[in-house]
Amino acid sequence: ENDPFTPVSNPHGVIQMGLAENQLCFDLVKQWIMDNPSASICTIEGVDEFQDIANYQDYHGLPQFRNAVARFMEKVRGERVKYDPSRIVMSGGATGAHELMAFCLADPGDAFLVPTPYYTGFDRDLRWRTGVQLVPVLCHSSNNFNITREASEEAYEGAQEANIKVKGLLITNPSNPLGTVLDKDTLTSILAFTNDKNIHLVCDEIFGATVFGKLKFTSISEVILDQPHNPDLIHIVYSLSKDLGFPGFRVGIVYSYNDNVVNCARKMSSFGLVSTQTQRLIASMLSDEAFVGRFLEESTKRLETRTRFLLGGLSQVGIQTLKSSVGLFVWMDLRHMLQDPTVEGELTLWRVIINEVKINVSPGSSFHCTEP
Repeated sequence: ENDPFTPVSNPHGVIQMGLAENQLCFDLVKQWIMDNPSASICTIEGVDEFQDIANYQDYHGLPQFRNAVARFMEKVRGERVKYDPSRIVMSGGATGAHELMAFCLADPGDAFLVPTPYYTGFDRDLRWRTGVQLVPVLCHSSNNFNITREASEEAYEGAQEANIKVKGLLITNPSNPLGTVLDKDTLTSILAFTNDKNIHLVCDEIFGATVFGKLKFTSISEVILDQPHNPDLIHIVYSLSKDLGFPGFRVGIVYSYNDNVVNCARKMSSFGLVSTQTQRLIASMLSDEAFVGRFLEESTKRLETRTRFLLGGLSQVGIQTLKSSVGLFVWMDLRHMLQDPTVEGELTLWRVIINEVKINVSPGSSFHCTEP
């Protein structure tokens, strides 16, 4: 933050590569806004609706907003599933959505199982104000950090022995930080585990439209179409921060198959609403299906091009990576550069990279990875 790279004014500053921002398609969005000026109340074309939008609105969200988001979620999932707009609860970004889920599903002292490595922000999102604990499900590089039934059972039993009540399992698919996707077999195994334990399954799917290549993103919504499950235990966290590249708009979504959770989350969402102007703009944009189709196709192409370029460069200098098919993450293996195969050794190398090489990347330990 104090020494950011800029090509002209600070060419020797730090290049930011530790922030998951999708900035590749702002030109498409800008053109759409120019072509649709009435979508905003802050233009001559849209100002006539300023008074209506500026007044109090339904805290459940504008109907056109919820309809458009539901339709967009269907498109991201290849039209293989349908979503009910009445089950959509809005929140101030995925951060607020995750906290909503924690408040709705758990009491202080209860826990969620979370496979490692996992997004470091979960410690903030789910713990800081809720009193909820996170119990790691230890995954390993030997099997590409796959989430196994054995690892989940071990974490669950460990929590039980420590007298910690496990309320759910939280997964991120596609994965932050691994850049991988969970296939249907893995999701089916996870679903069977949570069903057997009668605990909730919370699926963070905020990177669904950033998947490229032959692999496809499989939502938990697809898996439950033909697998035994208790719908009251299935919940999705989504946002427009990554798939559309709008983190500053703070649009987070809770989609739950549990009526009680929907009702509870809707009441609590008044503490972190999405502004009505943002809802109106997003609703108009996402209702333009021709634009959405072009955007998703072009975004995927651009993400793949950038990722392939980065992977090729790393390969040329002998750095191996986990096979990635998600456009915002690359999991590098720098173990051959460690003077000491420990977390402290990893952090020593990280300080060299950020202070001397001038690139900000995130060390594995920041994601609770069990291996340096």
